[in-house]
Amino acid sequence: MTQDITPPVTRLALVTDAWAPQVNGVVRTLGRMVDAMTAGGAAVRVIAPADFRTLPCPTYPEIRLALATPAMVGRRILAHRPDALHIATEGPLGSAARRWALRHGIPFTTAFHTRFPEYVAARTGLPLSLSYGFMRRFHNAGVRTMVATPSLAEDLRQRGFSQVAMWCRGVDLDGFSPTLRGTPPPQGDDELARLPDLPRPLMLYVGRVAVEKNIQAFLSTPDLPGTRVVIGDGPARPELMRRHPDAVFPGLRRGAALAWAYAQADVFVFPSRTDTFGLVMLEAMASGVPVAGYPVTGPIDVVDEAGGTGALDADLGAAIRRALPLGGSAARSHAERFTWDACASRFQALLAPFSPARLPAPAGKAALAG
Repeated sequence: MTQDITPPVTRLALVTDAWAPQVNGVVRTLGRMVDAMTAGGAAVRVIAPADFRTLPCPTYPEIRLALATPAMVGRRILAHRPDALHIATEGPLGSAARRWALRHGIPFTTAFHTRFPEYVAARTGLPLSLSYGFMRRFHNAGVRTMVATPSLAEDLRQRGFSQVAMWCRGVDLDGFSPTLRGTPPPQGDDELARLPDLPRPLMLYVGRVAVEKNIQAFLSTPDLPGTRVVIGDGPARPELMRRHPDAVFPGLRRGAALAWAYAQADVFVFPSRTDTFGLVMLEAMASGVPVAGYPVTGPIDVVDEAGGTGALDADLGAAIRRALPLGGSAARSHAERFTWDACASRFQALLAPFSPARLPAPAGKAALAG
């Protein structure tokens, strides 16, 4: 008796509304997967907003929304002749790709990266039941839905999501390091250069500066000594700067400058209640910085309180005060469990390969201009 063996994916079509020049955990994660698969010899075609005409997202003008029909997305998929299709996001491109795949009977996988229902509810008051109904229908049409944490997987199952599968995350253990603490600051970056001279403890937030990130809770927590630093950009930044003149807002940083900033902090504060993972927490721990946050999905899966990597509490101030004395050796050791190699291997194992013979005949080259 022979056993069926699923062939490895050699040509992946990845459809995503989140891609460079956006800066967030979704983009970093997907970029790592593309790099890993390419290094392994696979051909990956990323279908992203830059392939189409776009409009600015309401309240997020830095995020561009693609104006694309299912046929337009499908033509790009067919031009690549993939043997797997992954739809990473539920935006205009993801929705168009889903409709095209269902129309032609092409299997696909999805990923639940972001709690959009909570974001929408925070901004518009739309009931969660309506948003989760859309999300459930979107993801249940695929072969499986990849999620980052056990608590999120269980939550989605309780909400009627089927075929939920765990997909880990990773962190750059070479780029983010405790050895950067006390080293010279990035040359020419005067805003960052003053961080070591600010009153201690240095409490750091890194990420998008938007209402759903709950940064206001961090900045308004009373009776905390030291300095609060917010690295990132977004629509809420001007108002938060106005309301909290004592906080430091260096703006967006990437690469070596960001890694250096992490290592100077005494505690990393993650005030979000709606993130599905929070890659920045791993970056902080890899930098030898303990994490403080709420006991919600994301922090409860990433922070090992018993192991001394951080503190979680319904009172964010209490979490910060408990995390400050912990130091960073336990945090670094914990972060070393999360590698991008393992993340990439799991991602590839969860894809749903198919024979390219299942694809409809590609349109002519002229059709790709549509």
